[in-house]
Amino acid sequence: MPRYLTTLLELAEAAGRAILSIYERQLEAVAKPDGSPLTEADLAAHRILTQGLRKAWPDVPVLSEESAHSVPVQERLAWRRLWMVDPLDGTKEFLKRNGQFTVNIALVENSVPVVGVVYAPALGIFYCRDADEPARKISSQGHQILPERKWNSCPPIRIVASVSHHDPLVDAFVQEQRQRYGAVEFVQIGSALKICMVAEGAADLYPRIGPTMEWDTAAGHAIALATGCQLRHWKTGEPLVYNKPDLRNPPFLAAPSDYPGWKTA
Repeated sequence: MPRYLTTLLELAEAAGRAILSIYERQLEAVAKPDGSPLTEADLAAHRILTQGLRKAWPDVPVLSEESAHSVPVQERLAWRRLWMVDPLDGTKEFLKRNGQFTVNIALVENSVPVVGVVYAPALGIFYCRDADEPARKISSQGHQILPERKWNSCPPIRIVASVSHHDPLVDAFVQEQRQRYGAVEFVQIGSALKICMVAEGAADLYPRIGPTMEWDTAAGHAIALATGCQLRHWKTGEPLVYNKPDLRNPPFLAAPSDYPGWKTA
């Protein structure tokens, strides 16, 4: 296993076990109004990931969704390498108990995600990519190296979108693709799994207009890059970059690099 992945997969799996121990409690406990079990799951996974990453790579700072607010912006902007972590991506999916939530870990170097792990513990699926290595999918079906993606305009065009964040601009985009290519298959799923579906070829396009943060996309973005896919600004076509002063992502589209419909500034 390449240099980062052995440790990262172990950490992601440990965080996933902590999340599942809470997820598998009775529904009444998971969904109670104050949300405390969800907070408990977030924080348990956060502790496992941040402590493990700092122990394994003490010279690389860790930016987690649960602690990002405590890091001064100017200090953070000086980081050229950092771990970007979302301990529990897909909180609505967690509460809906549909299994579509993930543990996300990414190594960002000079604003580009170069290592990524997306683990769906309830589904038993890892997507991962080490530095300068191909992307992989690991599940009960075995260990698969994901091939490079190329745009295929033969219908149906498979579009994946958020199950929890509906947007009329996405509806308009789907209609535009239908007019251009003919038949369209529209699938809704939660968390970073949408990016991974594009990376592995299970979907062709993922339009995202609603709000996301850098830790939501960094790990999946690293995996997508390894398969010849891109995440680009919805309007300008510029690639997403990381560790910006504002950690919010712009609206974006995930697609194979040779997709002919990229917007330009």
